[in-house]
Amino acid sequence: MLRGFYTAASGMLSQQRRVEMLTNNIANANTPGYKADQAALRAFPELLLSRLDETTVPTKEAPRSFPFSTAVGSINTGVYMQELIPNFRQGDIKETGRPTDIALVNGTLPAAGGTLFFVVQNENGDIRYTRNGNFTVNPQGFLTTNDGWYVLDENGGRIALPSEDFTVNADGTIVANNNPIARINIAFAANPNVLVKEGNGLFRSTAGVLPSALNAPNITYTLKQGFVERSNVDLNRTMTEMLSAYRAFEANQKIVQAYDKSMDKAVNEVGRLK
Repeated sequence: MLRGFYTAASGMLSQQRRVEMLTNNIANANTPGYKADQAALRAFPELLLSRLDETTVPTKEAPRSFPFSTAVGSINTGVYMQELIPNFRQGDIKETGRPTDIALVNGTLPAAGGTLFFVVQNENGDIRYTRNGNFTVNPQGFLTTNDGWYVLDENGGRIALPSEDFTVNADGTIVANNNPIARINIAFAANPNVLVKEGNGLFRSTAGVLPSALNAPNITYTLKQGFVERSNVDLNRTMTEMLSAYRAFEANQKIVQAYDKSMDKAVNEVGRLK
């Protein structure tokens, strides 16, 4: 009886966390470069059911698993959300007209599922990666994200601009006053699963510094000035999944209520002494 309580309760918890994930995706539907999360649900490790104090001789169909017991079969006692996996599918490109907005458009990539990123750095020298090209020029004249992270060039340096009057070529070369200033560095992640979300559109690599995609064979991309990459959240699909999660939560809730009524009857009626 109690096993059923735990199984249904774990289902409620996993669906609650799934709803929280979907709600976060909807809240970031208009965030440039945002990558929607996907939930990976998994059953708890299997348990082996055995019949204790067995007196019959075990057969091939029912072999003896350990002394004085015969294996009955396996059972899973619940479900949990194992991890959140970002979906790195390319988002739509939206025109803004702002010269500091730069959209990174994937082209040919050598690895299935691989993707490209802008490389940014904070004051402490920490390297992060982002698809959010909604950049700005800070008071010191450096190209940065809206949170103050410096956009890096091909040599790993910060990009200083004379003004917001500049042009970004398709290969990432920044030109001001007819002179090339720097080339925006683009990193390539063959396996995006090594990246961990840190909020504000930033990703941290757990496999060290990602290699540069500049002049790399079999990698093509385009930078578009005056555009940003929109979130890749599919609102229709997300709302459908949220309704499904609510229904699954309610189903597990009904099961818990049914077990509760059964336990109440067992304690207050079946076990009553006359």
